[in-house]
Amino acid sequence: MRNIIFLLLYALTIQLSNANNIQISNVSISGQNNALDFKLVNFDLTWDNSWNINSGPTNWDAAWVFVKYRRNVNNIWHHATLNYVDGTGAADGHTEPANSNISSSNDDGANGAHGVFIHRTDTAIGTVSFAGVKLRWNYGIDGLSDGDSVEICVTAIEMVYIPQGSFVVGSGGTESGAFYIYPTTTDPFSITNENAITVGTAVGNLYYTLNGDQSGPIPASFPKGFSAFYCMKYEITQSQYVDFLNKLTYNQQATRTTSPPSSVAGTAALNNSFRNGIDIKTPGIATGTPAVYANNLDGDGIYDEAVDGQSIACNWLSWGDLAAYLDWSGLRPMTELEYEKAGRGNQAPVPNEYAWGGIAITGANIILNSGANNEVAQVGSNSVYNNDPGVQGPMRVGNFAQAATTREAAGASYYGIMELSGNLWERPITVGNATGRLFTAVNGNGVLDVIGDANALTWPISNAIGVGFRGGAWDSSAFFLRLSDRGGAADTNDGRIGDFVGRGSRLAP
Repeated sequence: MRNIIFLLLYALTIQLSNANNIQISNVSISGQNNALDFKLVNFDLTWDNSWNINSGPTNWDAAWVFVKYRRNVNNIWHHATLNYVDGTGAADGHTEPANSNISSSNDDGANGAHGVFIHRTDTAIGTVSFAGVKLRWNYGIDGLSDGDSVEICVTAIEMVYIPQGSFVVGSGGTESGAFYIYPTTTDPFSITNENAITVGTAVGNLYYTLNGDQSGPIPASFPKGFSAFYCMKYEITQSQYVDFLNKLTYNQQATRTTSPPSSVAGTAALNNSFRNGIDIKTPGIATGTPAVYANNLDGDGIYDEAVDGQSIACNWLSWGDLAAYLDWSGLRPMTELEYEKAGRGNQAPVPNEYAWGGIAITGANIILNSGANNEVAQVGSNSVYNNDPGVQGPMRVGNFAQAATTREAAGASYYGIMELSGNLWERPITVGNATGRLFTAVNGNGVLDVIGDANALTWPISNAIGVGFRGGAWDSSAFFLRLSDRGGAADTNDGRIGDFVGRGSRLAP
Protein backbone atom coordinates (compact mmCIF):
# COMPACT_ATOMS: atom_id res chain seq x y z
CA MET A 1 0.00 0.00 0.00
CA ARG A 2 1.33 3.45 -0.77
CA ASN A 3 0.59 7.03 0.13
CA ILE A 4 1.60 10.11 -1.74
CA ILE A 5 2.15 13.54 -0.30
CA PHE A 6 3.64 16.81 -1.44
CA LEU A 7 6.39 18.01 0.83
CA LEU A 8 5.31 21.64 0.52
CA LEU A 9 1.74 21.40 -0.79
CA TYR A 10 0.64 18.70 1.68
CA ALA A 11 -1.72 16.98 -0.77
CA LEU A 12 -2.42 13.37 0.22
CA THR A 13 -3.62 10.45 -1.88
CA ILE A 14 -4.26 7.00 -0.40
CA GLN A 15 -4.12 4.11 -2.83
CA LEU A 16 -4.25 0.32 -2.81
CA SER A 17 -3.64 -2.38 -0.22
CA ASN A 18 -3.42 -6.15 -0.60
CA ALA A 19 -2.33 -9.45 0.95
CA ASN A 20 -3.05 -9.07 4.69
CA ASN A 21 -4.52 -5.62 4.12
CA ILE A 22 -1.32 -3.76 4.88
CA GLN A 23 -2.06 -0.05 4.86
CA ILE A 24 -0.19 3.19 5.37
CA SER A 25 -2.32 6.24 6.15
CA ASN A 26 -2.20 9.76 7.59
CA VAL A 27 1.08 10.62 5.93
CA SER A 28 2.62 13.98 6.72
CA ILE A 29 5.99 15.71 6.92
CA SER A 30 7.29 17.49 10.01
CA GLY A 31 10.37 18.48 11.93
CA GLN A 32 12.49 19.97 9.15
CA ASN A 33 16.05 20.55 10.33
CA ASN A 34 17.76 22.93 7.91
CA ALA A 35 21.11 22.60 9.62
CA LEU A 36 21.27 18.80 9.31
CA ASP A 37 19.05 18.56 6.21
CA PHE A 38 16.49 16.08 7.46
CA LYS A 39 12.74 15.83 7.83
CA LEU A 40 10.45 13.32 9.51
CA VAL A 41 8.14 11.21 7.39
CA ASN A 42 5.07 10.52 9.55
CA PHE A 43 2.44 7.86 8.95
CA ASP A 44 0.25 5.20 10.52
CA LEU A 45 0.78 1.52 9.64
CA THR A 46 -1.57 -1.42 10.06
CA TRP A 47 -2.01 -4.95 8.77
CA ASP A 48 -4.03 -8.06 9.58
CA ASN A 49 -2.91 -11.50 10.75
CA SER A 50 0.26 -10.23 12.37
CA TRP A 51 2.11 -12.18 15.05
CA ASN A 52 4.93 -12.18 17.57
CA ILE A 53 5.29 -15.53 19.33
CA ASN A 54 7.78 -16.75 21.94
CA SER A 55 7.37 -20.49 21.42
CA GLY A 56 7.64 -22.87 18.48
CA PRO A 57 9.13 -20.82 15.61
CA THR A 58 9.75 -17.95 18.08
CA ASN A 59 9.47 -15.30 15.42
CA TRP A 60 7.39 -12.42 14.14
CA ASP A 61 6.19 -10.85 10.95
CA ALA A 62 7.16 -7.32 9.96
CA ALA A 63 6.78 -4.61 7.38
CA TRP A 64 9.73 -3.57 5.20
CA VAL A 65 9.13 0.15 4.69
CA PHE A 66 10.91 2.39 2.20
CA VAL A 67 10.33 5.81 0.70
CA LYS A 68 10.52 7.09 -2.88
CA TYR A 69 10.48 10.75 -3.90
CA ARG A 70 10.49 12.91 -7.00
CA ARG A 71 10.96 16.62 -7.55
CA ASN A 72 7.89 18.32 -8.95
CA VAL A 73 9.96 19.66 -11.85
CA ASN A 74 10.36 16.22 -13.42
CA ASN A 75 8.82 12.77 -13.52
CA ILE A 76 11.72 10.68 -12.16
CA TRP A 77 11.37 8.78 -8.90
CA HIS A 78 14.35 8.29 -6.57
CA HIS A 79 14.97 6.19 -3.47
CA ALA A 80 15.01 8.18 -0.22
CA THR A 81 17.86 7.82 2.27
CA LEU A 82 16.68 7.13 5.81
CA ASN A 83 18.85 7.69 8.84
CA TYR A 84 21.02 4.92 10.24
CA VAL A 85 22.93 4.91 13.53
CA ASP A 86 24.09 1.79 15.38
CA GLY A 87 21.09 0.79 17.44
CA THR A 88 17.36 0.91 16.89
CA GLY A 89 14.42 3.20 17.39
CA ALA A 90 15.27 6.59 18.83
CA ALA A 91 18.97 5.95 18.30
CA ASP A 92 18.26 5.96 14.57
CA GLY A 93 16.35 9.22 14.78
CA HIS A 94 13.11 7.35 14.14
CA THR A 95 10.10 7.32 16.48
CA GLU A 96 8.60 3.96 17.51
CA PRO A 97 4.92 3.82 18.47
CA ALA A 98 3.96 1.76 21.51
CA ASN A 99 4.56 -2.00 21.17
CA SER A 100 6.70 -1.59 18.07
CA ASN A 101 10.32 -1.90 17.02
CA ILE A 102 11.98 -0.06 14.15
CA SER A 103 15.27 -1.51 12.89
CA SER A 104 17.23 0.48 10.32
CA SER A 105 19.07 -1.31 7.56
CA ASN A 106 22.82 -0.71 7.64
CA ASP A 107 23.27 -0.18 3.92
CA ASP A 108 25.73 2.67 3.60
CA GLY A 109 26.86 3.28 7.16
CA ALA A 110 26.95 7.00 7.81
CA ASN A 111 25.28 7.59 4.43
CA GLY A 112 22.06 6.05 5.64
CA ALA A 113 19.56 3.24 5.19
CA HIS A 114 17.45 2.11 2.23
CA GLY A 115 14.53 1.16 4.49
CA VAL A 116 13.45 -0.07 7.90
CA PHE A 117 11.79 -3.13 9.39
CA ILE A 118 8.82 -2.43 11.69
CA HIS A 119 7.34 -5.19 13.84
CA ARG A 120 5.25 -5.62 16.95
CA THR A 121 6.97 -6.26 20.30
CA ASP A 122 3.95 -7.46 22.28
CA THR A 123 3.41 -11.22 22.31
CA ALA A 124 0.18 -11.45 20.36
CA ILE A 125 -1.52 -12.61 17.17
CA GLY A 126 -3.94 -10.55 15.09
CA THR A 127 -4.33 -7.12 13.53
CA VAL A 128 -1.59 -4.68 14.44
CA SER A 129 -1.89 -0.89 14.28
CA PHE A 130 0.98 1.53 14.73
CA ALA A 131 -0.04 5.18 14.93
CA GLY A 132 2.54 7.93 14.73
CA VAL A 133 5.49 6.21 13.03
CA LYS A 134 8.21 8.77 12.28
CA LEU A 135 11.15 8.04 9.99
CA ARG A 136 14.04 10.45 9.67
CA TRP A 137 14.67 11.20 5.99
CA ASN A 138 18.12 12.66 5.31
CA TYR A 139 17.07 14.59 2.23
CA GLY A 140 20.35 16.50 2.05
CA ILE A 141 22.23 13.27 1.26
CA ASP A 142 19.77 12.79 -1.62
CA GLY A 143 20.77 16.15 -3.11
CA LEU A 144 17.66 18.10 -2.15
CA SER A 145 17.62 21.68 -0.94
CA ASP A 146 15.61 22.91 2.03
CA GLY A 147 12.89 24.51 -0.10
CA ASP A 148 12.48 21.87 -2.80
CA SER A 149 8.91 20.81 -3.60
CA VAL A 150 8.87 17.03 -3.59
CA GLU A 151 6.28 14.28 -3.99
CA ILE A 152 6.90 11.17 -1.89
CA CYS A 153 5.59 7.62 -1.79
CA VAL A 154 5.79 5.33 1.26
CA THR A 155 5.70 1.58 0.51
CA ALA A 156 5.33 -1.36 2.90
CA ILE A 157 5.96 -5.04 2.09
CA GLU A 158 5.03 -7.83 4.51
CA MET A 159 8.02 -9.87 5.67
CA VAL A 160 8.68 -12.76 8.06
CA TYR A 161 11.61 -12.95 10.47
CA ILE A 162 13.60 -16.21 10.39
CA PRO A 163 15.82 -16.57 13.49
CA GLN A 164 19.46 -17.53 13.47
CA GLY A 165 20.02 -21.22 13.95
CA SER A 166 21.01 -24.59 12.58
CA PHE A 167 18.85 -26.55 10.15
CA VAL A 168 19.12 -29.30 7.57
CA VAL A 169 18.82 -29.40 3.79
CA GLY A 170 17.45 -32.48 2.08
CA SER A 171 14.74 -34.63 3.59
CA GLY A 172 16.09 -38.15 3.14
CA GLY A 173 13.34 -38.81 0.61
CA THR A 174 13.32 -39.45 -3.11
CA GLU A 175 13.34 -35.88 -4.38
CA SER A 176 15.30 -35.13 -7.54
CA GLY A 177 18.78 -33.79 -6.84
CA ALA A 178 18.18 -33.32 -3.10
CA PHE A 179 21.07 -32.44 -0.81
CA TYR A 180 22.57 -35.12 1.44
CA ILE A 181 25.69 -36.07 3.41
CA TYR A 182 27.94 -38.08 1.13
CA PRO A 183 27.68 -41.03 0.59
CA THR A 184 24.24 -41.79 2.08
CA THR A 185 21.42 -40.17 0.06
CA THR A 186 18.95 -40.58 2.92
CA ASP A 187 21.03 -38.51 5.37
CA PRO A 188 20.13 -34.78 5.25
CA PHE A 189 23.02 -32.32 5.53
CA SER A 190 23.22 -30.03 8.59
CA ILE A 191 24.09 -26.33 8.26
CA THR A 192 25.37 -25.08 11.60
CA ASN A 193 27.11 -21.81 10.67
CA GLU A 194 27.85 -19.51 7.73
CA ASN A 195 31.29 -20.98 7.06
CA ALA A 196 32.26 -22.30 3.63
CA ILE A 197 30.77 -25.70 2.76
CA THR A 198 32.84 -28.35 0.99
CA VAL A 199 31.01 -30.10 -1.85
CA GLY A 200 32.19 -33.42 -3.23
CA THR A 201 32.55 -37.16 -2.95
CA ALA A 202 34.35 -37.43 0.35
CA VAL A 203 32.64 -38.82 3.42
CA GLY A 204 30.77 -36.09 5.30
CA ASN A 205 30.61 -33.56 2.45
CA LEU A 206 27.51 -31.91 1.10
CA TYR A 207 26.54 -33.58 -2.16
CA TYR A 208 23.73 -33.97 -4.68
CA THR A 209 23.58 -36.08 -7.82
CA LEU A 210 21.52 -33.97 -10.22
CA ASN A 211 20.77 -30.37 -11.22
CA GLY A 212 24.08 -28.66 -10.81
CA ASP A 213 27.80 -29.13 -11.29
CA GLN A 214 28.38 -30.87 -7.91
CA SER A 215 31.30 -28.51 -7.40
CA GLY A 216 32.33 -26.09 -4.70
CA PRO A 217 33.11 -24.95 -2.21
CA ILE A 218 30.06 -22.88 -1.36
CA PRO A 219 31.90 -19.77 -0.08
CA ALA A 220 31.52 -18.31 3.38
CA SER A 221 30.07 -15.16 1.78
CA PHE A 222 27.19 -17.11 0.18
CA PRO A 223 24.08 -16.75 2.40
CA LYS A 224 23.29 -20.17 3.80
CA GLY A 225 20.30 -19.49 6.01
CA PHE A 226 22.03 -19.93 9.37
CA SER A 227 22.14 -16.18 10.05
CA ALA A 228 18.86 -14.46 10.86
CA PHE A 229 17.10 -13.06 7.82
CA TYR A 230 13.78 -11.74 6.64
CA CYS A 231 11.81 -13.26 3.76
CA MET A 232 8.77 -11.84 1.96
CA LYS A 233 5.64 -13.43 3.40
CA TYR A 234 4.15 -13.74 -0.07
CA GLU A 235 5.19 -13.98 -3.68
CA ILE A 236 5.20 -10.64 -5.50
CA THR A 237 1.63 -9.63 -6.28
CA GLN A 238 0.25 -7.98 -9.38
CA SER A 239 -0.52 -4.76 -7.51
CA GLN A 240 3.05 -4.62 -6.24
CA TYR A 241 4.38 -4.97 -9.76
CA VAL A 242 1.99 -2.23 -10.95
CA ASP A 243 3.31 0.11 -8.24
CA PHE A 244 6.85 -0.71 -9.35
CA LEU A 245 6.15 -0.04 -13.03
CA ASN A 246 4.52 3.28 -12.20
CA LYS A 247 7.75 4.50 -10.56
CA LEU A 248 9.94 3.87 -13.62
CA THR A 249 10.94 6.01 -16.57
CA TYR A 250 9.58 5.25 -20.04
CA ASN A 251 12.78 3.44 -21.06
CA GLN A 252 12.84 1.43 -17.85
CA GLN A 253 9.19 0.45 -18.33
CA ALA A 254 10.00 -0.71 -21.86
CA THR A 255 12.54 -3.17 -20.44
CA ARG A 256 10.32 -4.43 -17.63
CA THR A 257 7.24 -5.11 -19.77
CA THR A 258 6.39 -7.00 -22.94
CA SER A 259 4.62 -4.28 -24.94
CA PRO A 260 5.94 -0.74 -25.61
CA PRO A 261 4.66 1.67 -22.94
CA SER A 262 3.22 3.80 -25.76
CA SER A 263 0.77 1.02 -26.71
CA VAL A 264 -2.94 1.77 -26.56
CA ALA A 265 -4.87 1.57 -23.31
CA GLY A 266 -5.85 -1.98 -22.50
CA THR A 267 -2.64 -3.51 -23.87
CA ALA A 268 -1.18 -6.19 -21.60
CA ALA A 269 1.91 -5.11 -19.69
CA LEU A 270 3.20 -8.69 -19.57
CA ASN A 271 0.69 -11.24 -20.87
CA ASN A 272 -3.04 -11.29 -20.18
CA SER A 273 -3.36 -15.05 -19.85
CA PHE A 274 -3.21 -17.46 -16.93
CA ARG A 275 -4.83 -14.88 -14.62
CA ASN A 276 -2.52 -11.95 -15.17
CA GLY A 277 -4.50 -8.72 -15.54
CA ILE A 278 -1.91 -5.91 -15.63
CA ASP A 279 -2.71 -3.44 -18.43
CA ILE A 280 -1.62 -0.09 -19.74
CA LYS A 281 -4.19 2.38 -18.41
CA THR A 282 -2.69 5.52 -19.93
CA PRO A 283 -0.19 5.18 -22.80
CA GLY A 284 3.21 6.71 -22.39
CA ILE A 285 5.07 8.91 -24.85
CA ALA A 286 8.39 7.62 -26.16
CA THR A 287 10.01 11.05 -25.78
CA GLY A 288 9.91 10.60 -22.04
CA THR A 289 6.45 10.36 -20.47
CA PRO A 290 5.99 6.98 -18.74
CA ALA A 291 2.83 4.92 -19.11
CA VAL A 292 0.41 4.43 -16.26
CA TYR A 293 -0.31 0.78 -15.46
CA ALA A 294 -3.28 -0.67 -13.57
CA ASN A 295 -5.04 -3.92 -12.70
CA ASN A 296 -7.81 -5.12 -15.01
CA LEU A 297 -8.24 -8.87 -14.49
CA ASP A 298 -11.86 -8.93 -15.70
CA GLY A 299 -10.87 -7.12 -18.92
CA ASP A 300 -13.71 -4.60 -18.82
CA GLY A 301 -11.48 -1.54 -19.15
CA ILE A 302 -12.52 -0.22 -15.73
CA TYR A 303 -9.27 -0.27 -13.80
CA ASP A 304 -8.48 -1.25 -10.21
CA GLU A 305 -11.94 -2.52 -9.39
CA ALA A 306 -12.32 -4.76 -6.35
CA VAL A 307 -12.24 -7.86 -8.58
CA ASP A 308 -9.25 -6.93 -10.75
CA GLY A 309 -6.72 -9.34 -9.20
CA GLN A 310 -4.51 -6.99 -7.24
CA SER A 311 -3.58 -9.69 -4.71
CA ILE A 312 -2.95 -12.50 -7.21
CA ALA A 313 0.71 -13.55 -7.46
CA CYS A 314 2.35 -11.87 -10.45
CA ASN A 315 3.27 -14.44 -13.08
CA TRP A 316 5.09 -13.78 -16.37
CA LEU A 317 8.10 -12.26 -14.56
CA SER A 318 11.51 -12.99 -16.02
CA TRP A 319 14.59 -13.21 -13.84
CA GLY A 320 15.47 -9.69 -15.02
CA ASP A 321 12.03 -8.43 -13.93
CA LEU A 322 12.34 -10.07 -10.51
CA ALA A 323 15.88 -8.81 -9.94
CA ALA A 324 14.84 -5.28 -10.92
CA TYR A 325 11.87 -5.31 -8.53
CA LEU A 326 14.06 -6.51 -5.65
CA ASP A 327 16.83 -4.00 -6.36
CA TRP A 328 14.25 -1.19 -6.58
CA SER A 329 12.75 -2.31 -3.24
CA GLY A 330 16.06 -2.51 -1.38
CA LEU A 331 15.75 -6.29 -1.01
CA ARG A 332 17.73 -9.15 -2.54
CA PRO A 333 17.09 -12.67 -3.89
CA MET A 334 17.15 -15.55 -1.45
CA THR A 335 19.36 -18.57 -1.97
CA GLU A 336 18.21 -22.15 -2.32
CA LEU A 337 19.67 -22.94 1.11
CA GLU A 338 17.66 -20.08 2.62
CA TYR A 339 14.62 -21.41 0.77
CA GLU A 340 14.81 -24.72 2.64
CA LYS A 341 15.39 -22.94 5.96
CA ALA A 342 12.39 -20.69 5.30
CA GLY A 343 10.24 -23.75 4.75
CA ARG A 344 11.50 -26.33 7.25
CA GLY A 345 12.94 -24.16 9.98
CA ASN A 346 14.91 -26.04 12.62
CA GLN A 347 12.59 -29.06 12.49
CA ALA A 348 13.59 -32.63 11.66
CA PRO A 349 12.72 -33.26 8.01
CA VAL A 350 9.88 -35.46 6.85
CA PRO A 351 10.88 -37.46 3.77
CA ASN A 352 9.34 -35.91 0.64
CA GLU A 353 7.63 -33.17 2.64
CA TYR A 354 6.09 -30.02 1.23
CA ALA A 355 6.74 -26.58 2.71
CA TRP A 356 4.06 -27.20 5.35
CA GLY A 357 6.02 -30.09 6.87
CA GLY A 358 3.97 -33.06 5.67
CA ILE A 359 3.15 -35.10 2.60
CA ALA A 360 -0.63 -34.53 2.49
CA ILE A 361 -1.67 -32.23 -0.35
CA THR A 362 -5.01 -31.15 -1.78
CA GLY A 363 -5.04 -28.98 -4.85
CA ALA A 364 -7.36 -26.06 -5.58
CA ASN A 365 -9.98 -26.97 -8.17
CA ILE A 366 -12.28 -23.95 -7.99
CA ILE A 367 -11.87 -20.21 -7.49
CA LEU A 368 -14.41 -18.38 -5.37
CA ASN A 369 -14.63 -14.55 -5.34
CA SER A 370 -12.33 -14.45 -8.35
CA GLY A 371 -9.94 -11.51 -8.37
CA ALA A 372 -11.10 -10.05 -5.08
CA ASN A 373 -9.09 -9.58 -1.90
CA ASN A 374 -11.08 -12.46 -0.39
CA GLU A 375 -10.45 -14.86 -3.29
CA VAL A 376 -10.26 -18.46 -2.04
CA ALA A 377 -10.17 -22.04 -3.25
CA GLN A 378 -12.47 -24.79 -2.03
CA VAL A 379 -12.40 -25.69 1.65
CA GLY A 380 -9.77 -28.33 2.44
CA SER A 381 -7.31 -27.36 -0.30
CA ASN A 382 -3.83 -26.17 0.62
CA SER A 383 -1.97 -25.60 -2.66
CA VAL A 384 -2.30 -24.55 -6.30
CA TYR A 385 -0.77 -27.21 -8.57
CA ASN A 386 -1.41 -29.88 -11.21
CA ASN A 387 -2.89 -27.56 -13.86
CA ASP A 388 -6.45 -28.06 -12.65
CA PRO A 389 -9.00 -26.88 -15.25
CA GLY A 390 -10.88 -24.99 -12.55
CA VAL A 391 -7.92 -22.75 -11.73
CA GLN A 392 -5.53 -22.29 -14.71
CA GLY A 393 -3.18 -19.80 -13.11
CA PRO A 394 -1.91 -18.48 -9.78
CA MET A 395 -4.29 -17.47 -7.01
CA ARG A 396 -4.43 -14.75 -4.38
CA VAL A 397 -1.41 -14.95 -2.12
CA GLY A 398 -2.20 -16.38 1.30
CA ASN A 399 -5.66 -17.56 0.28
CA PHE A 400 -5.35 -20.95 1.99
CA ALA A 401 -4.93 -19.37 5.42
CA GLN A 402 -8.68 -18.58 5.48
CA ALA A 403 -9.96 -19.98 8.79
CA ALA A 404 -7.20 -22.61 8.94
CA THR A 405 -5.98 -23.68 12.36
CA THR A 406 -3.02 -25.79 11.27
CA ARG A 407 0.11 -25.16 9.28
CA GLU A 408 -0.81 -27.93 6.84
CA ALA A 409 -4.31 -26.58 6.24
CA ALA A 410 -2.92 -23.11 5.53
CA GLY A 411 -0.12 -24.41 3.30
CA ALA A 412 2.29 -22.39 5.44
CA SER A 413 5.97 -22.87 6.16
CA TYR A 414 7.29 -23.43 9.68
CA TYR A 415 7.79 -19.68 10.05
CA GLY A 416 4.46 -18.66 8.49
CA ILE A 417 5.61 -17.95 4.92
CA MET A 418 2.99 -18.70 2.29
CA GLU A 419 3.10 -20.54 -1.05
CA LEU A 420 6.69 -21.82 -0.88
CA SER A 421 5.14 -24.95 -2.43
CA GLY A 422 2.92 -24.32 -5.44
CA ASN A 423 1.20 -21.29 -7.00
CA LEU A 424 4.28 -20.00 -8.90
CA TRP A 425 7.91 -21.06 -9.17
CA GLU A 426 10.36 -19.46 -6.75
CA ARG A 427 13.63 -18.15 -8.23
CA PRO A 428 16.40 -18.65 -5.63
CA ILE A 429 20.13 -18.37 -6.28
CA THR A 430 21.59 -21.81 -6.94
CA VAL A 431 24.65 -23.50 -5.45
CA GLY A 432 24.74 -25.62 -8.61
CA ASN A 433 27.02 -23.46 -10.75
CA ALA A 434 29.96 -21.11 -10.29
CA THR A 435 27.97 -17.95 -11.05
CA GLY A 436 25.41 -18.72 -8.39
CA ARG A 437 28.07 -19.47 -5.80
CA LEU A 438 29.55 -15.97 -6.31
CA PHE A 439 26.37 -14.42 -4.89
CA THR A 440 26.72 -12.56 -1.60
CA ALA A 441 24.21 -10.87 0.70
CA VAL A 442 24.36 -7.57 -1.20
CA ASN A 443 21.01 -5.78 -1.01
CA GLY A 444 19.39 -3.64 -3.63
CA ASN A 445 19.91 0.09 -3.24
CA GLY A 446 16.61 1.23 -4.72
CA VAL A 447 18.24 2.38 -7.96
CA LEU A 448 18.11 0.69 -11.39
CA ASP A 449 20.25 1.49 -14.41
CA VAL A 450 18.89 3.72 -17.18
CA ILE A 451 17.22 0.85 -19.03
CA GLY A 452 15.64 -0.66 -15.92
CA ASP A 453 18.02 -3.49 -15.07
CA ALA A 454 19.22 -4.36 -11.57
CA ASN A 455 22.83 -3.38 -11.00
CA ALA A 456 23.58 -4.87 -7.58
CA LEU A 457 27.04 -6.38 -7.34
CA THR A 458 27.35 -10.21 -7.22
CA TRP A 459 23.78 -10.78 -8.44
CA PRO A 460 23.36 -12.99 -11.51
CA ILE A 461 22.83 -10.86 -14.62
CA SER A 462 19.76 -10.88 -16.84
CA ASN A 463 20.63 -14.14 -18.65
CA ALA A 464 19.65 -15.90 -15.39
CA ILE A 465 22.83 -18.00 -15.12
CA GLY A 466 23.17 -18.59 -11.39
CA VAL A 467 19.42 -18.62 -10.75
CA GLY A 468 17.25 -21.72 -10.48
CA PHE A 469 13.73 -22.88 -9.67
CA ARG A 470 12.26 -24.35 -6.50
CA GLY A 471 8.80 -25.10 -5.17
CA GLY A 472 6.70 -25.83 -8.25
CA ALA A 473 3.75 -23.91 -9.65
CA TRP A 474 0.06 -24.03 -10.55
CA ASP A 475 0.81 -26.19 -13.60
CA SER A 476 3.38 -28.49 -11.92
CA SER A 477 2.92 -32.02 -10.67
CA ALA A 478 3.13 -32.52 -6.91
CA PHE A 479 6.61 -33.99 -7.36
CA PHE A 480 8.10 -30.52 -7.95
CA LEU A 481 6.35 -28.93 -4.96
CA ARG A 482 8.38 -30.91 -2.44
CA LEU A 483 10.58 -28.66 -0.33
CA SER A 484 13.85 -30.47 -1.02
CA ASP A 485 13.21 -31.18 -4.70
CA ARG A 486 15.90 -29.63 -6.89
CA GLY A 487 14.57 -30.71 -10.28
CA GLY A 488 15.11 -27.18 -11.63
CA ALA A 489 17.56 -25.83 -9.07
CA ALA A 490 20.26 -24.95 -11.61
CA ASP A 491 18.11 -24.54 -14.73
CA THR A 492 18.59 -21.32 -16.65
CA ASN A 493 15.64 -19.51 -18.22
CA ASP A 494 15.52 -15.74 -18.64
CA GLY A 495 12.14 -15.65 -20.40
CA ARG A 496 8.74 -14.48 -19.23
CA ILE A 497 6.70 -17.60 -18.53
CA GLY A 498 3.20 -17.93 -17.09
CA ASP A 499 4.35 -19.82 -13.98
CA PHE A 500 7.41 -17.71 -12.95
CA VAL A 501 7.55 -15.25 -10.05
CA GLY A 502 9.77 -14.88 -6.95
CA ARG A 503 10.14 -13.08 -3.65
CA GLY A 504 12.80 -11.13 -1.80
CA SER A 505 14.78 -11.46 1.39
CA ARG A 506 17.32 -9.55 3.49
CA LEU A 507 19.66 -10.32 6.36
CA ALA A 508 18.20 -9.08 9.63
CA PRO A 509 19.75 -5.80 10.89
